[in-house]
Amino acid sequence: MMRKFGIAGLALGMAIGTAGMASAATCGNSAKGFDGFIKNFRKEAAAAGIGGRGLSALDGVQYQPGIIKKDRAQSVFSQSFLDFQARMVTASRIKTGRALVAKHKALWDQIQERYGVPGPVLIAFWALETDFGGFMGDFSTIPSIATLAWDCRRSEKFREQLLGALRLYDQGDLELEDMKGAWAGEIGHTQFMPKEYNETAVDFDGDGHRNLRRSIPDAMASGAALLIKHGWQANQPWLQEVKVPADMPWDQADIAIQHPRSQWVKWGVKAADGKLKADKFQASLLLPMGKDGPAFLAYENFTKAYLLWNESLVYSTTAAYLATRIAGADPVSKGRAQVNSLGYEQIKELQQILVNKGYDVGEVDGKMGRATRAAVKDVQIKMGWPADSYPTVEFLQQLQRS
Repeated sequence: MMRKFGIAGLALGMAIGTAGMASAATCGNSAKGFDGFIKNFRKEAAAAGIGGRGLSALDGVQYQPGIIKKDRAQSVFSQSFLDFQARMVTASRIKTGRALVAKHKALWDQIQERYGVPGPVLIAFWALETDFGGFMGDFSTIPSIATLAWDCRRSEKFREQLLGALRLYDQGDLELEDMKGAWAGEIGHTQFMPKEYNETAVDFDGDGHRNLRRSIPDAMASGAALLIKHGWQANQPWLQEVKVPADMPWDQADIAIQHPRSQWVKWGVKAADGKLKADKFQASLLLPMGKDGPAFLAYENFTKAYLLWNESLVYSTTAAYLATRIAGADPVSKGRAQVNSLGYEQIKELQQILVNKGYDVGEVDGKMGRATRAAVKDVQIKMGWPADSYPTVEFLQQLQRS
């Protein structure tokens, strides 16, 4: 499952901070102290406006050591884009996704009219998150999030999520039997975290409840509403496969850098399926595996909405690519040459080397995040290498020798 923590919870965060400063600063890495944390959090939640129904969800909650093990064992996002998409963008999912476009045409038309988000975009998230609702997870939400809220690694984030979960139950959107999902607390067809669920979900089927587990209209429209909140621009593109020349200013291939398509055309970038429009429409050049691998023009709907839905570049690229396949695009090219990508342990070694060189890569976690890619780009420039921000085995070997 995919983690989504893109929205800052200012109001709820202030409620937690003002109501329980002492407990918010307390955490633990075992069951010891957990019961006291729940007792104090109950007071914080009451001060934040949670009523008796919501507070009752904390009754009997126990620490879940298995959740902590899962939190420490996430290495799936260390895969290369081609490896990850090969697992996730299957022929079966594309076929099912296209069938769902037709089956729920009226729903997609209504959602696109209101939010400007096409059906294939939402269906792709649906496929990756829960295999079209086939498996939404069977972990009890409250105990899972409470355990992560007590754990020291990301306690503040999960305390906001725990408050959001209690609020969902308190206001009657979900019954406790529906408060089940992935191990980190995601709920429903498109796996909303409780806080985002509470803040953004919509009642699209008009039954008076926002149920993202049992209502496909609620789940899909809520996904569209969340994308809009993240910055989705109605009826605009998100990702387009392109071909790149053997030589160009590689340092411009960065999702943080935009140029009009006319500039990309001048540099020799071509559409994979024909001629690229040489207009003023802004786009970034996304090279998920560097200059020799697949290439895409990433539009603002990708660089904003997709990367706030899930900050993992490999996940977001795969979700956006799957949406293009469901919409009718051809399979992605593997690129011009073999790319020797790093594995999980190699990425951790790379990150540690970069830290030793004075770069801030965040946590040494084996995940190729924005900070790691930015550091790689800077080192590539200093070394005189093509600055495509993607570290290969050869790049790591060069750093090991230096």
